[in-house]
Amino acid sequence: HPPHPVYPPVPGTGEIPPQFIHQHPPPPSPHLYQDQESRSHSRANFVQRDERTLKMQEHLKKRLKDRQATGHTNNKANSPPSSPHKANSSSSGTNVQNGYGKGQPGTVGQIKQKHIGKTRGSPIPSADSGMGESDTESRKSEELLNFSKPTVSEIQARSAVISWNAPAAAQNEEVQSLTPEAFTFEVAISNSGKNGKFKSLYSGVDVTFTLSELRPATDYHVRVSALGHSTKESVSELVSFTTESCEPDPPAAPKVVNKTKNSLTLQWKSSNDNGSKITNYLLEWDEGKTGAFKECYYGHLKQHKVTKLSPSTKYAFRLAAKNDIGMSGFGETLVCFTIGVVPPPPLPPQLSKAGVNGLSLKWGPPSGMSSDDSLTYILEMEEDGSDYGFQAGYNGDELSCTLSDLRRNTSYKFRLFAHNTEGKSGPSEVVEYSTCPDKPGPPSKPTVKGKIHSHNVKVTWDPPKDTGGSDVSSYILEISEASAGNKWETAYKGSTREHVCAHLKPGISYRLKVSCIGRGGQSQPSDILTVQTSAVPPGPCHPPCLSGKAKPKEITLQWDPPSVDGGSEISEYLLEVANSDQEEHRQAYRGQSLECTVNGLLPGRTYCFWIRAANKAGLGPYSEKAEISTAPGPPDPCSIPLLMCKTATCIVATWESPPC
Repeated sequence: HPPHPVYPPVPGTGEIPPQFIHQHPPPPSPHLYQDQESRSHSRANFVQRDERTLKMQEHLKKRLKDRQATGHTNNKANSPPSSPHKANSSSSGTNVQNGYGKGQPGTVGQIKQKHIGKTRGSPIPSADSGMGESDTESRKSEELLNFSKPTVSEIQARSAVISWNAPAAAQNEEVQSLTPEAFTFEVAISNSGKNGKFKSLYSGVDVTFTLSELRPATDYHVRVSALGHSTKESVSELVSFTTESCEPDPPAAPKVVNKTKNSLTLQWKSSNDNGSKITNYLLEWDEGKTGAFKECYYGHLKQHKVTKLSPSTKYAFRLAAKNDIGMSGFGETLVCFTIGVVPPPPLPPQLSKAGVNGLSLKWGPPSGMSSDDSLTYILEMEEDGSDYGFQAGYNGDELSCTLSDLRRNTSYKFRLFAHNTEGKSGPSEVVEYSTCPDKPGPPSKPTVKGKIHSHNVKVTWDPPKDTGGSDVSSYILEISEASAGNKWETAYKGSTREHVCAHLKPGISYRLKVSCIGRGGQSQPSDILTVQTSAVPPGPCHPPCLSGKAKPKEITLQWDPPSVDGGSEISEYLLEVANSDQEEHRQAYRGQSLECTVNGLLPGRTYCFWIRAANKAGLGPYSEKAEISTAPGPPDPCSIPLLMCKTATCIVATWESPPC
């Protein structure tokens, strides 16, 4: 509908015509954006907001009337003449709604108004604060929107299409059309009356929306609200419609109220008729052949007895309802059995898997029966050596079960019963199955037995406190050098609990641990024993060698440590010298140095030298012989010559050669 024009009243004496008043646009109010933000976060508060809208409008009308009356009686002589727009707003602001001269208080389409505050740039300043607020409220009324009533089309039983036009703004005596993109629309629906609870279904910029998942033959009330960036929120009038009627809902599955060996009596309840009374029901069955369904009954009654059935047979039934519009779909299928006979004893259960604390068993239906028959099974068990007899271990319709919390390495006896509506079968044959043993616990920490030698050590250990329910079959002793990190070697594997670890290195720290093996597997290793073999004297050194040049009476020798220190640090070296192999050795040096100078030698002579190392365990063997010669030197002085007188004029002199 086109908006109704709003004409201002004729200006009074002293008032300025509106064309001479400079209009300043009101500043954007933060309350508008806060309102928009609150709507985007809480769409479910529609009903409460409409109630607040009504209360706000009534309060606003009352304030405008009171202030208008006060302004005319008390301040008219002292106040400047008001603008035509203010006069118009004051006189008709209480009835302006959505751009019309009259509003309809109490309807859902009421506009929610909020206090914006004073408007900056008013044409004529007012000395009365009350008149300033009245001016602000007048501008609020000018910003109200004209939102036409939405239309509903394509009404079906479970859907309908609602469409609407964008609101039009009534401002400055003109109705301005606004584009839909300037608004965010929200569609809310209620099926509990015009004053009932509304549920938000859509929020967006489109101007049409399909209402789906509606109930047939149901009254609905729909409203649309629009919220713009610079306009007040506007709510349309309610539009009401009723969905079409349709075929009934599928009824629930029928129930068996009585059964015999040859008959079944079924009963059912009516479903939702969806606006058209249910006239007949269609009952179908599979005739006990698990095949296609055929008609069993068609009529208006809610009970039917099926006769001439076979005993202990499964039958399937399904139900549909019909009204003047059509036939519903079929509801859930009922599967039931006629009364039969007690099932025969089943075969004994079989073992699927044995664990440490549990057993998994399986079985099949009794002979002549299938897994589709309505049977339950009762599994009874008896622990070996128990005085309680057979106890129930499982009761259900499955063909397998797992029994837990059993004792490890223990035998159990089992028997099975089959049960139907007629009773329980006889027991199956008794079978016996055992749980598995667990892996044993770790043995004790190894201990040294006897003396620790340089190349071997004897260790022993005790069996584990927990054998896992079975005997320990063997032990595994592992050894590792302390400096080898996590590298372990198997030193022994057998049933005895002691072992001599041979071929060890002297003076080396070794780590030993032991584990055991039972029927349940290998245990964790024991705590680690650390042992150090005793040291031995060091190995032979390499022969000493000449250091520098030989001198006539002294020689400087040097040597290297032995390649084997015997498991202990070298404490000193001993250097011995002799003129030959046959002569007795004499000590030339003793100390920790790897070099020494031997004095007191004769020039040009060859000497034999030997070196040996020592540690805390003793002296090591001699090195190989080293033959080293001194340098030649001047001869020694000769001895005093011996003189003999031969004649009066002749003397014979004799002397000996110098020793060197």
